[in-house]
Order: sequence, then structure tokens, then C-alpha cells
Amino acid sequence: MKPKNSCLLGLSFFVISYILFSQGSRLEYFQKPVDFAHWFNLVGAILLISFNKVFPKNNLNTVASFVTTLGVIAHIGLCTIDFIMWSFGNNEMAKTALSNQISNTPSILYPFVIIGPSLLFVGLAAHALNFIKTHTISSLMVIIGAPLVGFSFFVLKNGNLMLLSCAVFALGLVLLLNANENSTIV
Repeated sequence: MKPKNSCLLGLSFFVISYILFSQGSRLEYFQKPVDFAHWFNLVGAILLISFNKVFPKNNLNTVASFVTTLGVIAHIGLCTIDFIMWSFGNNEMAKTALSNQISNTPSILYPFVIIGPSLLFVGLAAHALNFIKTHTISSLMVIIGAPLVGFSFFVLKNGNLMLLSCAVFALGLVLLLNANENSTIV
């Protein structure tokens, strides 16, 4: 599969996962018989690593690629934790015990729950910086949308705003991907 197609498929899966996440308590419906939200998120995140191949090669790209890769690794870890949590079903005591164990283990908590998953958004926003002069609006959609996804979910606890932020972020990436298809972007 061509890297551009992997990027588009990854963005599609990623946005679908955020549509499911934005459902809040209704998400439970989408977790039977499989945790669809986290599967879409996991596959989407893995495919988003393809952005490292499609953007212009320069020093910023090198840093952005490294950060994006760390973010993908962290998403894999976070989804693994969420799959284990999901496997407990209605056993709230087991979920609480796992949650407490993770909270008391900084070597898991920070890289896979608190900081790591955000690196995917930071890395892709850093990639977008390459286009700030030539495709300002698309770049700003990515750069502003990235932190708004986390802010709307973790601070404002607003699933609809989180979904809107993710859609703006993804649309900005799609526009950047297609902006220079025949010139700077391979």
C-alpha cells in the first residue's frame, strides 16, 4: 500500500475511533463483542506512522518523525492497557486494582497514559510546521487541532468538542497530504 493511502486509511480509522469515544456512556454499545473504539484507534495510530514517509525530508521532519513514532508506540501501549481493562467486563474491583497499579507505576503511567499518546499529535503537528508558510490554514488546523483534542477531552470533558477537534486535525492533515501531491509531498 502506498504511504499516502496508509495515511488516509489511518486518519479514517483514527477519526472513527474518536467518533466512538465521543459517545461517552453510549460507548458501551460499541464494545460488544469487541472493543471497536480501541481497535480502530490502534490500527489508525499504527497507520499514521506513514506520515513520516510522505512529508519533505529535513531536520524538522527528522524530529517530527521520531516524536510521531514515540506517539504511535505509546498508543499501542495505551490501547493494550484499555484492552486489558475492557476484558474485565463489569468487574469494577479488577478495573480499580489495575488502574491503581498503573497509577502507582510511573514507568507505565507517564509513557503510556499521560505523556506518550500525546506525542503522536505533537509529532504530526511538528510535521505540519513544514507547511506553515505555504499552506497556513491547513497547517494551523493541525497545529491547533492537536492540543484541542486532549484539552477538550481531559480538561473540558466534552466528547463533542473532542470529536470536532479531531476532525479539524485530521482534515488539516488530509489537506496537507493533497496540497503538494505532485511537488514536495511524495
